[in-house]
Amino acid sequence: MSNVKDLIRAGDNPDITAERRKATFPIGKMSAFIHGGEEKLQRRHEILEFVESVPEFQDPIPVEFMSREERCDNNARKAVAMTDRTDAIDGSDFFGEGMFYQSLIMGRDLHAMSLHYVMFVPTLQGQTDDEQLDHWLTLAIGRGILGTYAQTELGHGTNLSKLETTATYDPKTEEFVLNSPTVTAAKWWPGSLGKSSNYAVVVAQLWTKGVCHGPHPFIVQLRDEETHMPLKGIRLGDIGPKFGINGGDNGYLLFDKLRIPRRNMLMRYSKVLENGDYVAPQHSKLGYGTMVFVRSVMIRDQSMQLAAAATIAIRYSAIRRQGELKPDNGEVQILDYQTQQFRLLPQLAKALVFLFAASEVRDLYMQVTEQLSTGNTELLAELHALSSGLKSVVSWEVAQGIEQCRMSCGGHGYSHASGLPEAYGYAVGGCTYEGENIVMLLQVARFLMKVAESVKRQDSKLSDIAAYIGLKGAKNSKFTSVDKTPVDELVRDFEHIARQQVFVACNILSENQKRMAPELAWNATSVELCKASRLHVKANLMKSYLRRVSQCQDSQIRPVLVDIGRLFALDALTHHASSLTMGGYLSDAQLLAMKQGIYTLLARLRPNAVALVDSLDFSDRELHSVLGRRDGNVYQALLEWAQQSQLNKTDVLPTFEKYLGPMMKDARSKL
Repeated sequence: MSNVKDLIRAGDNPDITAERRKATFPIGKMSAFIHGGEEKLQRRHEILEFVESVPEFQDPIPVEFMSREERCDNNARKAVAMTDRTDAIDGSDFFGEGMFYQSLIMGRDLHAMSLHYVMFVPTLQGQTDDEQLDHWLTLAIGRGILGTYAQTELGHGTNLSKLETTATYDPKTEEFVLNSPTVTAAKWWPGSLGKSSNYAVVVAQLWTKGVCHGPHPFIVQLRDEETHMPLKGIRLGDIGPKFGINGGDNGYLLFDKLRIPRRNMLMRYSKVLENGDYVAPQHSKLGYGTMVFVRSVMIRDQSMQLAAAATIAIRYSAIRRQGELKPDNGEVQILDYQTQQFRLLPQLAKALVFLFAASEVRDLYMQVTEQLSTGNTELLAELHALSSGLKSVVSWEVAQGIEQCRMSCGGHGYSHASGLPEAYGYAVGGCTYEGENIVMLLQVARFLMKVAESVKRQDSKLSDIAAYIGLKGAKNSKFTSVDKTPVDELVRDFEHIARQQVFVACNILSENQKRMAPELAWNATSVELCKASRLHVKANLMKSYLRRVSQCQDSQIRPVLVDIGRLFALDALTHHASSLTMGGYLSDAQLLAMKQGIYTLLARLRPNAVALVDSLDFSDRELHSVLGRRDGNVYQALLEWAQQSQLNKTDVLPTFEKYLGPMMKDARSKL
């Protein structure tokens, strides 16, 4: 699906075909650049062909027409078939081939093994000592057991220090006693916990010799390996329907003095000896690996959801005609309206910026993982701050972006046939799981406040990610127009407002600390701290995108990529106009020129809009959208999709005989 000749076929909607013929660049080259090269693009096509050839991977009916029980059953069936055939992909490339393979089969949903592979196995790999790894990893990788990751509780999520589940060591039996002392101590939300998993990594407060050493991970058997019944001392189940991902069994879990062996504590970094002595880790944040890994996966996953939504909305906007721009000239494609372009093209730009940032975080994660194996924690704080900030900003922007795409499709965007409600329900969960977004921003802010204080003292070398905070910067923006201003100057504008806000927040915090306790001062400054974190992340997103584009030497696609970067930058900067104009850094005339630059870029990118989303290389299977289908034949497909509704199995529903018919008959008899 990477060349125009592959995309244009007989019988396609003529409007979508005309759009593809307008492309000013080779779609295949753009696709290869986006996905990391021709070889990786070819692998996507090979994996797609394989998935579509396996009968067990197909759904009997569209999942939107299934009950929740049917979806769970269908997903479990496909998950087993999927993991039976993992030799079809490179198992070491989870970020690339693994996620793509899963998305083709499972769609926008979770399944019985989702947390097993994303959290349970990585935790075993990162937190067990050699002996534990030999025992547990073989079972987990071979699917002899199914695991999940139980951290969040009914009463506490992101604030790990206040988790209530306890694991108290008994030296007499060399066991830990797990207990849920209150209702709010119930583990709540872990995927696959409700009905599927028979093991879990449980995060609990470690007590030994009367001292609490904070939250630590333990591996706990939940269900009998033969009967799958919950073990004595364990109460668990499904938490019910959710906003999205309802093919997964998110669950609850409570312990009633459950005993587990001492060696079920994951002991790579922390240990409890036979006599109850506690051995602390060399570095307090060595246990963050799993969370950072999941956030790295999330950033890519989220960016692909926005990319899919933009593809659906832009393709549909190219074939939907409504209203006239010139009297008696016929209805126009809604993509010709500037307001529609303003809604959609910045979302496409964000998707690409986020996607490239995800690759950079993945590379940094792999580098830090390698360093941690030798005890080097130099980049851990930087990775934690970067992944936390990106997780927060990207998930928020993606959720808002998908909703814009949905509304831009009018009434049809409200239908599950569009794929957009499901995409939104799937993506918006990312704003709260794996760290609630505001809490994540405040974690980034702690990093930034340390940097700001260091700059004030002039006593420390700054890491690459924060180096700009220590620079003086220009007093005024050099922006003149979209074409005359180098893209690097837009980065400097980003850095200016981010740097400015970091020190604004730092100064307010210092003043508040003079009048109140540290915790209260932090709370009183928290809105300004979050603003600093968002701007810091956006500045780094822009720099990350330009680093990636600088690797492109192809004169046919590079100008388009640069324009996408300009659009992202100007869209984001104008949303922070008050910060730009503060202190006279940007004049009113420059701000107007920035806004005009956006409109110039929209008009310039408009002819390439469909070609750009085609370059994302989504198949119809992956998009799972009637509105976004390759051939553009939306209306006939919508009618065919509707015929599959359960309500259309019969011409007359029982509701007529039971309720509506008698009502109307009675009413007629009284006339």
